[in-house]
Amino acid sequence: MFSEKKEKTPHASERNLIGKKTTITGEVVSEGDFRIDGSVEGTITTSGKVVLGKSGTVTGKIVCSNADIEGRLSGELVVSNLLSVKASADISGELTISKLAVAPGAAFNATCTMKSSVKELRKENVKKEKTAS
Repeated sequence: MFSEKKEKTPHASERNLIGKKTTITGEVVSEGDFRIDGSVEGTITTSGKVVLGKSGTVTGKIVCSNADIEGRLSGELVVSNLLSVKASADISGELTISKLAVAPGAAFNATCTMKSSVKELRKENVKKEKTAS
């Protein structure tokens, strides 16, 4: 009973931090969350969350499940769930998202495509149609 170990989701335990005086050029792939306070030129791909801090800049592409943007983003952003744009954010480029929250004061100059996530229907919620035979 007590010997069973619960498996944690892979990205829940990983935290990736790109510090203020750090510059990364290239492609970064992880299943963990990212906090970017430095500079990234390239692509970040994660199944976790990306937080772009006030001092952070990204020129390139980000693919993630959720994102909080406070800094400067120029390029492409693909968020499968929620994009939260803070008042200090400066975003330009192409965005593909599911949900969007923009705070007053944010610079938001982007082409935005919103795609809804597909929800699975449970069998008990689906009513069967009766047909006349």
